Amino acid sequence: MSKKLEDKIVIVTGATSGMGAAIAKLFASEGAKVVVNGRNKERGELIVKSIIEIGGIASFVQSDISTEEGNSTLFNETIKLYGGLDIVVANAGFLGLGSITEVSVETWNKVINTNLNSIFYLLRLAIPEMLKRGLGNVIINGSIAAFKSFPNHPAYCATKGALVPLIKQIALDYAPKIRANLICPGPIDTPLIWDSAQAFPNPEKAVSDAANATLLNRLGRPEDVAKAALFLASEDSSFITGTTLIVDGGRLIT
Repeated sequence: MSKKLEDKIVIVTGATSGMGAAIAKLFASEGAKVVVNGRNKERGELIVKSIIEIGGIASFVQSDISTEEGNSTLFNETIKLYGGLDIVVANAGFLGLGSITEVSVETWNKVINTNLNSIFYLLRLAIPEMLKRGLGNVIINGSIAAFKSFPNHPAYCATKGALVPLIKQIALDYAPKIRANLICPGPIDTPLIWDSAQAFPNPEKAVSDAANATLLNRLGRPEDVAKAALFLASEDSSFITGTTLIVDGGRLIT
């Protein structure tokens, strides 16, 4: 039985834990050669080891994708390792908690650089390479924060909201060779949700409330998002581009 991403070369940013790690592992199990990106070398190498142990192909590239230099390093190392690029999964994210009057300028800029500018930096390099190979696929991991506000999350919500029109623009400008889609996860059981919950008076209750507020009465799993990403990366979604796929257990309905 053929694998859905056989011999595809994939970059996954923010892949050392949570949703990014789950995406990297699933893509590798479907035949992709995966570049695992993140800042933590120890965690990154553990993800690569776990992929190799199941017969997959992966390498870790350490870089800070909030900078233009970090994205250049990631892209150039990917080309050196595998000779090309077919799919980019922009997954890295940073919360930067604090209201407009509380958050520092430094933190505000870090959120914008990590959640938004990093995509600009990487795709400026990645899209021409994918076009050279004939076809390409861009998947951005956003958040339901694009559509729903949360206490003391202004920078995070602003950057996630910007991704909705951005994905449409990418799809429009590079069709038909490049497909581009956005995933907006709801409450997913990763370290990020616990970090986010620190904005609430009772973080443990905030996470529990988030789970109970979904129609499915549970937190999502990283694998739920990984499966959505695989769908968008594969030929199963060959007629889908410029769209936003919400993976939130029905949270936006409640």
